[in-house]
Amino acid sequence: MLTQEERKNLANLLFPELKYTAEELEEKYPPRNLPPGAKVTRLGPSPTGFIHLGNLYGAFVDERLAHQSDGVFFLRIEDTDDKRYVEGAVKIIIDSLRFFGINFDEGAGLDPVTGEDINTGDYGDYTQSKRGEIYAAFAKKLVEEGFAYPCFLTEDEISDIRAKQEAAKGNPGIYGEYAPYREVTCEEAKALIDHGKTYVIRLKSTGIPSGGEEAPEKFKVMDAIRGELEMPVNFQDTVILKTTGIPTYHFAHVVDDHLMRTTHVVRGEEWLPSLPIHVELFEKLGWEPPIYCHTAQLMKLGEDGNKRKLSKRHDPELSLDYYRRLGYHPAAVREYLLTILNSNFEEWRIENPDADIDQFMFTTEKMSNSGALFDLDKLNDVSKDVLLKIPAKDIIAFLKAWAQEFKPEVMGIFKDEEYLEKIIDLGRNDAKPRKDLIYAEQIVDFISYFFQDMYKPEEGFPQDVPSEDIPLILEKYLATYDHSDDQSQWFDKIRDIATELGYAAKPKDFKKEPDKYKGHVGHVSTVIRVALMGRSQSPDVHTIQQIMGEALTRSRISGAMS
Repeated sequence: MLTQEERKNLANLLFPELKYTAEELEEKYPPRNLPPGAKVTRLGPSPTGFIHLGNLYGAFVDERLAHQSDGVFFLRIEDTDDKRYVEGAVKIIIDSLRFFGINFDEGAGLDPVTGEDINTGDYGDYTQSKRGEIYAAFAKKLVEEGFAYPCFLTEDEISDIRAKQEAAKGNPGIYGEYAPYREVTCEEAKALIDHGKTYVIRLKSTGIPSGGEEAPEKFKVMDAIRGELEMPVNFQDTVILKTTGIPTYHFAHVVDDHLMRTTHVVRGEEWLPSLPIHVELFEKLGWEPPIYCHTAQLMKLGEDGNKRKLSKRHDPELSLDYYRRLGYHPAAVREYLLTILNSNFEEWRIENPDADIDQFMFTTEKMSNSGALFDLDKLNDVSKDVLLKIPAKDIIAFLKAWAQEFKPEVMGIFKDEEYLEKIIDLGRNDAKPRKDLIYAEQIVDFISYFFQDMYKPEEGFPQDVPSEDIPLILEKYLATYDHSDDQSQWFDKIRDIATELGYAAKPKDFKKEPDKYKGHVGHVSTVIRVALMGRSQSPDVHTIQQIMGEALTRSRISGAMS
């Protein structure tokens, strides 16, 4: 075992000139001055160019935990894997999350004019690739204290070790007898470096692997979602700095979460197997670990009726871009996410139908730990309810911003916003309000018949009306049409047309004596509806005509007759 002096010499060899010492960094990033109970959370996406629903799901947890407690929520860009880096990905991350109402108190950002990286807050830099000196300082500290060492194993040597472990049916990895450089001296390391040998820095774990009948040593840790977890201790000499000096995720997040004074780490359950490594790193560095919150994976029902993980390859709805392109309102997505994040949210919403969503007290204790089921149909139902409560003017502003970005060819519908407002409000203020609006693309399609340049008939005339009756119905309708008629006068005229042409004035009359009539008034009104809108289903026809105006109404009916 190396002496304290030997460890110090080795650390100075590996890290000869650093900008800061570990002690200086502790002073540079002091504990935050926050109210008691305030939580500090972070989102740490990789800039791969793909931001997905899981990122938003986790970000929502982060944002609620921090802001409900008068804490801080920050963005950290975890770009230590340069092979996965995609140009422009940081902008995609920030823009996508901002669209869905996820706003950061501090962290990485972009200058709105130049587009250059900027930082907001006193605990940066918030981009990991710019924090190399910081990681080196704490790696040096671990070497000095005998908790890390340089490892010069080549890939071939590691493969040979793996083969021996397989033959002996032992635990795979670098540890104990399979870690030949655990006690390398400064002189030995210098000689190897002088001969051009590359090295990584490994954690010198004090965990002991189980073998044979020996039970593995375990530790306990409290997870805010899953409760108390009991896990085997780490025994692997995990890499903390690569040959390039770039840290691994294991080391970088431990150092950053300590210095940025993160209190709660929200991440997916796929990181649970790594928890023993992270707990040991915090222990070796002498720091209190944050509270971990391992979220359940997002699932969906497969064609076989069984739950399966949402897949980047097979499920387009995993990408946040999917919801932006279709034009889901961020308020609807946020509302829906809370239904799958907290089991008591829907009950709260029933009791508080008009309350602001931020009044709901989100808790990790109410989160599922067995797989959160994502359902697009449920999202659509939630969206209908949410949009019903949003004023027409606000929906129009949202539609306009969406159309400018994703469907500029429909910008013509915004020429007369007063007209558009009447269309959006159609049926929304009735005793039983209509819930026809779901997302931008669907809304534009739903209201397209109000605009002549977008109008495309989608359905033909009803087959249970004789074809020779259709022009007769439309002729009589046009001849008697008076735009000033109220709803009762208007429908009386349709009933008169129906009876004159041999249709029952009431559906129940036709049902009672079907041989006596060609059909009923509903069939006649469907002919008029299809002539006007090209659809057999729509909101109230009389109201639609009042919005369309007399000229367009007459033009549409005349056009259907030709």
